[in-house]
Amino acid sequence: MKRVSLFIALQAISAGLFAQCAICTKTASQMGEDAGKGFNVGVIYLAAMPFAIIGYIAFRWWKNDKQA
Repeated sequence: MKRVSLFIALQAISAGLFAQCAICTKTASQMGEDAGKGFNVGVIYLAAMPFAIIGYIAFRWWKNDKQA
């Protein structure tokens, strides 16, 4: 339970981090501050689903391994 709580806390804290490569950062800075922030939120939004799927698979794997 501690690991799940830690994982959720780290995910909540990391939402404010920049999730861009160097090229994307340069492009976003040329668009302006507001557009750059929106671009960053979009990158985080697109990355959320693969992490959620991998997290679900890992959780099910861990739960089935624990029962066996």
